[in-house]
Amino acid sequence: MRLLLFNLATDAADPVLGFGSVWIRELAGHCAAIDVVTMYRGTVDLPSNVRVYSAGREHGWSRARRLAAFYRHLTRLLSARRYDVCFAHMMPLFAALAGPLLKARGIPLVLWYAHRQETRQLRLGAAMSWRAVTSVATSFPVPTDKLRVVGQGIDTDFYSPAEITPTLNPCPHQEGGTFDPAKDFDTPLPPGRPLILQVARLAAIKHQATTIRAAAGSGAQLVFVGGVQPGCPDDYLRELEALCAELGGGCRFTGDLAAAGVRDWNRRATIAVNTSPVGLFDKSALESMACALPTVVCNPAFAPVLGEQRDLLMIDGPEDVTGLRERLAHLLALPEGERARIGRALRQGVMREHSLKTLIKRLLSVFESGELPAE
Repeated sequence: MRLLLFNLATDAADPVLGFGSVWIRELAGHCAAIDVVTMYRGTVDLPSNVRVYSAGREHGWSRARRLAAFYRHLTRLLSARRYDVCFAHMMPLFAALAGPLLKARGIPLVLWYAHRQETRQLRLGAAMSWRAVTSVATSFPVPTDKLRVVGQGIDTDFYSPAEITPTLNPCPHQEGGTFDPAKDFDTPLPPGRPLILQVARLAAIKHQATTIRAAAGSGAQLVFVGGVQPGCPDDYLRELEALCAELGGGCRFTGDLAAAGVRDWNRRATIAVNTSPVGLFDKSALESMACALPTVVCNPAFAPVLGEQRDLLMIDGPEDVTGLRERLAHLLALPEGERARIGRALRQGVMREHSLKTLIKRLLSVFESGELPAE
């Protein structure tokens, strides 16, 4: 299979979008060649059968110049090569722009989108696509019979408990940027205290304040991993810090970390929390579960992964402080062995529903036939 792939950012070192390079590496093992047209090119360390062409955002080019660069790359590639399918990963804009040219050449277009926000670009991209794919049904806000649900694609060899040895060769840049609490905080974390972890960009829609209020008085240390989301008010972090101080809780904010740093915090934590609402099927919660960490969520889309642990780990919504407080207290009171059992069950759920291997198998089936594989 020869694959044309549109990608928002192809940068293995990006703390938020670096997973895209992991997906490309895995797809490359099943394709004769992949040509990537990306909005932004950063650190690229991909197999030899992958080539990357950038529209130039990393150079600070204007929108008009990026548009011209996109069409220049696309027309040259379509003139020189024959593709079996085009995969637009979180790039409804490129799907909309390329749709007519791809259709004229009989190249099926498959659009991946996983977000609650419905935009004009998404509607146009979906209209141009042969198939649409997403992680869970609620993450694709445009109703369409083209949609196939394929899972989130978590690298469960990398995101794993510390005792598990990876069987795949990881993207080299995943292993950089580990975080050592004993060295990288001005004041080390208190020893022996349970640790409640929330991994998410800092933004009101991620409801970090709910976690702070629910954990107050629990005796646990709170750690928030993730930088301030672009467009978020400048004083949002200060508001969270002030709330922590007011409630007397121990809160730490690490900022953005490389994948290894995120994984290491998951391995260190006692409990993870994810308060992203319906429509934001947050992969960071799945990464925590893949590390066998008990993880409290509020999005019902996680129910198939939670299984029999649903009542213990699901709260009613992103502002359900009382429900979260009760679940944190219950989990913290459990013997360590019972928390480990819950974590192992969650990891099995992620491997079954949302592993990278499962995603690639489903994507390839959609690329080849338009349908999901028989399970």
